[in-house]
Order: sequence, then C-alpha cells, then structure tokens
Amino acid sequence: MSKLSMFDFMGLALALMRRVLYLGTRTQVFPDNPEELELKPDIPVCYVLDERHLSNLLVVDHECGQIGLPRAMHPMRDEAFSSQRSFFFLSHNERGRLVPNPRVSAAPMLKAMVRAAFADPRFDVQLVPVTVLWGREPGKQDSVLKALLAESWQQVSTLRHLLAMLIHGRHTMVRFNAPISLREFLSDGIDEPHAVRKLGRILRVHFRRQREMAIGPDLSHRHTQLQTLLNMPSVHKAIVAEAEAKSISLVAAKRSAREFAIEIASDYSYAVVKAFALFLTWVWNKVYNGIEVHNFERVTAVAPGHGIVYVPCHRSHADYLLLSYIIFTRGMMVPHIAAGSNLNLPLVGSILRRSGAFFLRRKIKGEPLYAAVFQEYVHLMIDRGFPMEYFIEGGRSRSGRTLAPKAGILAMTVQSFVRSHARPLVFVPVYIGYEKLMEGSSYIAELHGRPKKSESLVGLVRAARVLKRNFGRVHVNFGPPLALAEFLDAHHPDWRDDSLDAQAPWLRGAVDATATELARRINSLAVVTPVNLLAVTLLSTPKHAADFRLLQKQIGHVQYLLAESPYHASIITCDQPAAEVIDYVRTLELVECHPHPLGDIVRAEEGQAALLAYFRNNVLHLLALPALLACLVSHNQILTRQRAKQAIKGIYGLLRAELFLPWDAAELDVAIDQAEAALTRRGLIVADCQSELLRAPPPNSEANPELRQLGNIIRPTLERQFLTLALLQHHGSGRLTRAGLEEATHLLAQRLAMLHEFNVAEFPEKLLFANVIRNLIDAEILQTDASGLLQFDERITRAAEQTELLLAADVRHSIQLIARAAAPVPESLSHEEKHS
Repeated sequence: MSKLSMFDFMGLALALMRRVLYLGTRTQVFPDNPEELELKPDIPVCYVLDERHLSNLLVVDHECGQIGLPRAMHPMRDEAFSSQRSFFFLSHNERGRLVPNPRVSAAPMLKAMVRAAFADPRFDVQLVPVTVLWGREPGKQDSVLKALLAESWQQVSTLRHLLAMLIHGRHTMVRFNAPISLREFLSDGIDEPHAVRKLGRILRVHFRRQREMAIGPDLSHRHTQLQTLLNMPSVHKAIVAEAEAKSISLVAAKRSAREFAIEIASDYSYAVVKAFALFLTWVWNKVYNGIEVHNFERVTAVAPGHGIVYVPCHRSHADYLLLSYIIFTRGMMVPHIAAGSNLNLPLVGSILRRSGAFFLRRKIKGEPLYAAVFQEYVHLMIDRGFPMEYFIEGGRSRSGRTLAPKAGILAMTVQSFVRSHARPLVFVPVYIGYEKLMEGSSYIAELHGRPKKSESLVGLVRAARVLKRNFGRVHVNFGPPLALAEFLDAHHPDWRDDSLDAQAPWLRGAVDATATELARRINSLAVVTPVNLLAVTLLSTPKHAADFRLLQKQIGHVQYLLAESPYHASIITCDQPAAEVIDYVRTLELVECHPHPLGDIVRAEEGQAALLAYFRNNVLHLLALPALLACLVSHNQILTRQRAKQAIKGIYGLLRAELFLPWDAAELDVAIDQAEAALTRRGLIVADCQSELLRAPPPNSEANPELRQLGNIIRPTLERQFLTLALLQHHGSGRLTRAGLEEATHLLAQRLAMLHEFNVAEFPEKLLFANVIRNLIDAEILQTDASGLLQFDERITRAAEQTELLLAADVRHSIQLIARAAAPVPESLSHEEKHS
C-alpha cells in the first residue's frame, strides 16, 4: 500500500515538475515522424539517456507523449521482465556534487534486462538511445550570451546544467535514434558480463558520435593542437631541412614552423559560430527570397561514425557561409573550411577563423616547410574526425560552369586517408544554385579583361549595399556520399598494403579520378531555376530578344527535354508555367518586357545578357546532347542517324572533359537515342525509321527556328573549341607552347567578341581556353616535347572537321578568318613556359 501510494505521489510530483519545466522549454525533435524509427509495437521499448539529469528525463517523457511513442516514465511490462520505468541513464554524477564527477559503471536496469534475456530466450526489448542537447536547437539562437552555456565537450556539473536550462530552455534539441534489439545483440553467443560491458560501450560510442555530429569532435585546446602538429615526424624533418637549406638554427626554423601553423590553423569557437548564424539569418532574410535545401537527409544518414568532406561547387563568396549556415541550423557540426589567405583580413579573418576557417596560401611552391605544416594540419583534422569543406575548383567560377578540379588539398586528403584509415571518410558533393549573383558585375568586368580586385575591408563595407537588393532564391542540393575506401578499392585494390608514396602513379591516378568523379557528381545535382530556363532560351536568339509567345514555347521545349532525356535522378527541374517563369525573372531585373501591338517582346540588354550567360552555363551540361543533335540536324538539314552518332562521338571526348558529362562510351548510344526520341516526339526533328534519316522541320515551319535555337545553346562551347583548333592549324606543329596557345586563344577570342556577334560574356575567358587545351593534351591529340612546344598530327585536322559539322558556315568563316589574320605569337609568351 505504502509503495503504491509513494509511486503515485512521485508520479504526480514529476508531472508537476514537467509542467513547470515546460513553461520555459521549447524543443525541436528529430525525427518529427516516429514511424521513421520503425519500432515494433509488440516488443517493449526502453529509452537510454546519456547523463543523469532529471530535466533530460522529463523532456524525453514529454516528447514521447507528444509524438505518440511509449512514455519513458510509464512501466515496462513483460512476462520475463517488469519495471516501474522504461528508461535508464548510462552515467551520472555522484549525488550531492555540484561539480562534475561522472560514473560510467553499468546501469542496474541494463544488467537486469540482460539477465532476463539470458534467462528467457523469448524476451526482447528495443533500446532507443535519446540525445538531449540544451542550447543546440537549430536556427533559433538569439543571443551571443547564450553561447557561453551551450553544449560542449566539457563534463557538465549540476550547477552548470541548471544555468544552461535557464538560458537555453527554449532552444533544446531532442534526437531519437534507431532502436537496438537486445535479442539480436545477444545472438553472438557472448556471456552475460561481457554482453553488459559491450552493450554499455556501444551506447557510449553512440552518444559520443551524436555529440560529434551536433557540435564536432572533442579537439584539444588550440595551443595543444599546434604543439601536436609541430611534433609530427614529417614536420620535424621539414624543420631540420629548412635549417640546413637556409643556414639558420633549429630554433629559428621551428619558430618559422610555429608561425606557419598559427597562420593556418582555425581557432574554432562555438559561441562565435552561433553569433555568426544569427547575423547570417538576418542577412539571408534581407537579400534572398528563400533558401531551398534538397536531400540533406543524405548527410544525416552517413554522419555518425564517418569523417565528412563537403565538396561544393564554387560560385560566390556566399557559398561557404551558406553551406555552414545550412549544416548548423540542421543540428550538425559546421565544417572546417579551407579558405584562401586573401580572406585573412583584419577582423574578418578572426571571425572566419573562429567559425572554423583555416587558411591556405594560393601558392606554396618553394615553401617545403609551409607545405609540410599544412599537410599535417589537414591530416590532424581528418584523423580526429572534424568535418571539412573545400572547393576542388580552386577559385570561383566566373563563367557559371564547373571548372577543372585542382588536386592540391584533395591530394592531401587522399594521402591522409591512405596513411590512416581507421575512421571511414566520405565526400559529400554539394550543388549551390543562385538566381542572381552578388558578384555578377565584377565577374563581367573580369571576363572583359579587368584585373580582379583584391579583397579588402573597404570592399567589404561597400559590399553592404547588396543588402538593399533582391537576389531571388538559393538552392542547395546534397548528393549521395562518395565513400573513399570503396572508390580506392575499385581503383587500386592493394592500397591498404602499399606504403604511402605521394608520387606513386596509382595514388596520383586515384586523386585525378576522385577529382573528376566529384566534379561529375556536383554537375549531377544541378537545380534548374526559372532564371536558368530563361537564360538558355533567350540567349539562343540572335539579339537576345524574343516574342513573348514564342519564348514560352521555347521554354516548354527545354522543360520537356529535361524531363524526357534525364541527365541524372538527382537533378531538380522547374515545372513552373513558362509565363510565370518570364514574369519571375522580370522581377529580378534580368530581362525587360517591351509592349508591342503584334505581341510583347522579351529582351535582355547587354549587361543583362552577360549575367544570364552565367546561369545558362549552370545547366549547359544538362542539355549538351539534345543541343548537339539539334546543331547537327539544323546545320545539315538531313543526315543519317549513323552519321549523327559518329559526329557526336567525334566531339564528345572534348565536351565530356569540359562539361564533366557522365556517360562513358558504352552508355553514350543510349543517351543519344533518348535525346533523339525526345526531339522527335516534340516535333523538332523528323526521324525516318526505314531510311534511318534525320531531317530538320520544313524551313517555313515554326519548328525550324526553334530547332536552331536549341542548337545555339551549345554554340559558344563549340566555337571555343573550333577557335583553338583553327589557331593550331594556322601556326603548325611545334610552334607554340601551352602558355603561348592559351594567351593567343584568349586574345583572339576577345577580338572576335568585339568585331563579330560573339557577345556572350564568358566567351573569351582564359580559364575556359586553358581547359580546352588541357583536354586536347589529356586526349593525346596534343603532346608537349622536351622544349615545351606543342606537337600534333593530322588528328587536329580531323577534330576540326568534326567540329565544323556542328557549326554554321558563317561562324566557321569568321573564326578561320581571324585565326589566319592573327599576328605571330610573341616570343615572350613561349619563353616563360620553355624555361620554367
């Protein structure tokens, strides 16, 4: 009688305490749908909490009731085991202590359940670990002061926990995790004491991983971190080599190494991250109409127990701020970001460093000590499990397309993993798509030859003017993770047994393959926005102007092709009606609509067209095959299906390398057939199955110019390749160096753009011509001899002929004319590379 009365009294007391607690407590629960836990209704549920705090138990019990799970403080009844509660704590402080003194001995209830399971083979229980973090609810922090008592790796005393409840009660995160079946766990045949210890250890590791996922690994104080870095054998070896090479003392060389380490290393502060997140919330609400996040569950699914490297495309300075913000506001640890040393400005650099940024010099050649310190720092971060983020493109894309990867820090990552691979490592590709760029005007200026402005505090202050403008929506799409161990297994199965040699051909090949695969995966995550749709259609018209009705029809063609000749399952398309697409882009001031009695005209002025070219290039790869086929049929009017495939295959190698297209030789036929079928169903080409002929629509039909406009989508890319090939033919084999050819193509493209109708802003971009040349070298069409001169054979002529088939006669004539009229390349252009 007394025991029952006492239990009822305690239940009433706890219910009252829970009501009082929730006067100042607000939670965000993961998952919000309990069905995701896949609990079995006929098996008892027992919740496992990490640290012994009554407030945690009250929160868990309340949230169980809210989302329809069995209550934590209700009895657990089974024929083999009964308990007045359905929870237990893994560890707790000794009673009466206000300072932390944790005990991690096995919980009595855990022992009792294991004992019952050994006694009755039918007994089972679902153990559900629950993580409660005070002060870690995503997206609702409103004070820097609150960061002082936020969750951390320090052991929490009762007093500190009470203060955290008062400060962070309204910002509490509760995460229910997948259940562990006690019966399945015991099926390994271990004895009872061993089972208790192993299960306790598994649960402790689980809670540690959950805390890592939310606030990051437990990294030592920065001073200790730097000391560990300087004591690494490779750094010590580099210090000795530095002292010998520069004839200085070991003390001086070590001082230099320490200065490098301080220059590089982040100084992560959770308080600064939370304050920065508050500031960014205000900024994003000012400048964007919204941030759309796609497929983030791919990250949360892989995060526990894995090292993560986020690999986003690089379009804007906002990229790394956006990505960190999204990750943080979804309850995950922000990544440590490799930032260029040009961003290490006074005040700004300090904020970025405390937000997780570590800094990298643009050029480290000739600085072996700096390189050794940076390499070991990257290894330290990976080995200790910190999530990282870097841009494999190196710099921001001024053209809107994915740039050729630079293998520097990626190579360091792969080498670090080969050296120590106890913790699995995954790359998470990320696509970031904007509808309007903050840096748009500066990109256009740089593409027209104006030098890039260096970052400065003055420039940052001036940039605050963007807060008054509308930049549309932002889309961030997370791709399927690339497990590095599995990728290396496919590339070089014996990598675990080989000693680490950074110059080993297999390792260099693996780095290059990883870089290319990541670039292709980023491209496969593209999000098609209204701006992309209008850009690819309006820029394919001669004067960047179109009748409103005809433009709607052309947008419909593009939407149909994206749906019917799919590029990848992760692509996100835009299904808005074409009229709404045009009206929306008008609100962003990227096009103008001019009323006319015979029908409104949509037009992009010169500056607007240059900005739209950027967004056309974001999705150019998605339409590459349909546009190539449209080019062929439009310019040739009639050709066989076999000839069309031969022409596409002839140019595909260069296009695949430039646009990071996904299809290999075996898959290309199917992809071409899909594009042909889609164009045929749309009435844009006429396919004769009996004669195997492809025909353009009649010249007097609306479909004929529509087909030509589709082909114009890929025209600037083909023109750039043809200009490079024509220039090589004009100068002849063995006359140009790689640097000389890059400079010559760049200068001629600028001239062509000014003299003829090649007014797409990025057409003369030097980096894009460098990519064309690199692709020719990779395809072994070009070779570099001992003196640095480019050698080639008749394959250049064949490649030019294949490109000719895809371009209109007037375009080919203009390019050939200016190539023949080009002045000889100055000797200085080849001298630098010849003697480098």
